Amino acid sequence: MTALLEAPETVLRPELKPRRWNRADAVVMLCYALAAFGIYAGLWLHLGDGYLYNSAQDQNMWEWFFDVTAHSVWHWENPLNSDLQNYPLGVNLMANTAMFGLGIPLSPITMLFGPTVTWAITLTGGLAGTAAAWYWVFSRHLVTSRVAAAIAGAFCGFAPPMISHGNAHPNFVGLFVIPFIVLRLIRLAQGQRPVRDGVILGLLVAYQVFLGEEPLLISMLAFAVFAIAYAASRPRQVPPMVRPMAIGLAIAGVIAVAITAYPLWVQFFGDQSYQTLEHGMVGNDTAAFTRFATESVAGQAEPAADVSLNRTEENAFFGWPLIVLMVALTIWLWRMAFARAIAISMFVMAWLSLGVYLVVDHYDTGIPGPWKLLANLPLFDSLLESRLAMGCIPAIGALLAIATDHVFRTAGSLNARELPLRGVWIGVLVAILLPIAPTPLETISRPPTPQFFTDGTWKQYVTTGSVVAVPLPNSGDARALRWQSEADLGFPIADGYFVGPMGPNDKHGRYGAPNRPTADLLNTVREKGEVPEISDGQREQALDDLRYWHADVIVLAPQDNQDALQSTVESLLHKPAQYVDGVWLWDVHALTS
Repeated sequence: MTALLEAPETVLRPELKPRRWNRADAVVMLCYALAAFGIYAGLWLHLGDGYLYNSAQDQNMWEWFFDVTAHSVWHWENPLNSDLQNYPLGVNLMANTAMFGLGIPLSPITMLFGPTVTWAITLTGGLAGTAAAWYWVFSRHLVTSRVAAAIAGAFCGFAPPMISHGNAHPNFVGLFVIPFIVLRLIRLAQGQRPVRDGVILGLLVAYQVFLGEEPLLISMLAFAVFAIAYAASRPRQVPPMVRPMAIGLAIAGVIAVAITAYPLWVQFFGDQSYQTLEHGMVGNDTAAFTRFATESVAGQAEPAADVSLNRTEENAFFGWPLIVLMVALTIWLWRMAFARAIAISMFVMAWLSLGVYLVVDHYDTGIPGPWKLLANLPLFDSLLESRLAMGCIPAIGALLAIATDHVFRTAGSLNARELPLRGVWIGVLVAILLPIAPTPLETISRPPTPQFFTDGTWKQYVTTGSVVAVPLPNSGDARALRWQSEADLGFPIADGYFVGPMGPNDKHGRYGAPNRPTADLLNTVREKGEVPEISDGQREQALDDLRYWHADVIVLAPQDNQDALQSTVESLLHKPAQYVDGVWLWDVHALTS
C-alpha cells in the first residue's frame, strides 16, 4: 500500500519508444465512435426531418452555414461573406461560427446529401474525434497504460459540458486539434526540434482558427496557467526552454498569421464586422459544479436549469463525486510538479468561470473574482465566462490518466489475490463517472417546409429581390433558413439568425439584424396573438421597410397566432393574402419597385 500512496515522480515520458497502432487502439476508437453515434442515434435515424430538441434555432443556423459554405465552394464564390441572409447588407460569415475547417472539406457531402448530414457528421465526429485525439496524446506521451488513456480520452470527449454543447455548438464539440496544439507547445519546451515543431504548431493553430476561435482562446488560457504554475515550481528548468520556445513560437506565429491574416481582417474589419459581443455577467454559480447535467445518467432537468443559462450552456456540471475525487487526486499528486501544474490550471479555470463576482447557490456574495481583471480586454470581452470551465476538462482527464496509470503500475508489484487494486480502482471510477455519463440527445421532427419552396413555386414571385418571412427570422425562429436551403439557396431573405453589428456606426455585436419597426411589430403580434390597431404612419413605415429589404414577396407559413399575423399584414398593406402551395403570400413587387 505504501507504493500506492506515494505520488509518481515523473509522468511525461518523451523518452518512451513510439507506440505503433495496434488492435487495442482500434477498439478504443471504435468504442468512441459507437458512443458518439448512440448519443446522436435519433438524428441519424431521422436525417430527413430530425431536429435536436435542445438546439433551439441553432441547428437551422448551422445547417445554413454548412449549406452556404458548400454553395460558395462549388460556385467559386467567397465563402467569408454572404448576402443570402440580412439582405441587402449580408452576413460576415468569418465573424460568425461558420466552422470553415469542416464546412469546406465536407462541402461535397453537403452538396450530395444535404446540410443535415454534414451537421450529424460534424457533431458525431466531433465528440468521437476529440476523445480519440486526447487518447492518442495521453497514450503516447503521458501514461504507459492504454486503459488509463482510454478512460481519460472518454472523459475529454464525452464530459457533461461537451454533451451540453453537443446539442447546438459543433465548434465546442470538435476539439480534436487542441490536444496536438498542447503537445507541440510541450515539445517546444523540451527543445528537441523547435523548427519542425514550430511549423506544425503554426499549421495546427491556423486550422483551429477555422474550427473555433473561442475554444482556442480558452484552451490557450488554460495552458498559460499550467505553464506559469509549472515554471514557478521548476524555475531552474525555465532558462533552457526560452530559446527553443522563442524560435518555435516565432515560426508558428509567422505561419499562422500568413494563413489567417486575410480571413481575420475580414472578421474584424470587413463588411458587417463587429468588435465585441456583450453577454452581460454570465459566470457559473458555484452550485453548477456539483450538480448533474440534464443529459447525463443522474441528470435532472430542473436543478440543472436552475443554475445554467440554457441547455446548451451547462458548462460546469461535473457532479459532486468527481469534484471530491479531483480534490483527493490533487492532494495525492501534489508532489509531482507536472500534475500539480495541471491541478492548478484546473482550479484556476474553474475560478475564472465563476465570473466577475462570486455567486453561491444564487446568492451574490459581492466578492470579485479574477475574471474581473480580464473581462474587458479585447477578445475576452466577447467570451461567455461560464465556458471557461471547459478548460477544466483536459486537466481532469489528465489527472484521471495519471492516477489510473500509477494505480495500475503499483498493482503490478502487489499480490493481486491479496489486493485486487486495479478492480477496486476501476470500481471507484465507475461509481464516480457513471452518474455523469451521457444519455442520447432528444430528437424531434421539424415542421415540414412548405411546398411553395420545395416545389419551386417561389420562382414565380422572386426576381432580384428578397423573401420576407412573417415574422422575420431571428434567434427565436429561424425556420426560413431551412426553407432557403430546401430551395437550393435560390433567393435571399430579409433579417435572419447570425451575429452582426448593431448598426453602420456601432460596432457592438448583436444577434440578428438591427431592429426595423415592422419586424418588431410582427414579433409582438406573434408573441401576443393580438391584432393591433394599425396607423397610417405604421403603413408608411412598412413600405419603407419593404423597400429597404428589396422585398419581392411576403410569405406567412402555418404557425402559432397565424390568423393574427395574417390580419396584421393585410392591414399594413391594405391587401388580402393569397394562399399558394401551403403559404399565405403577398406579392409586393408593385409596392417596392
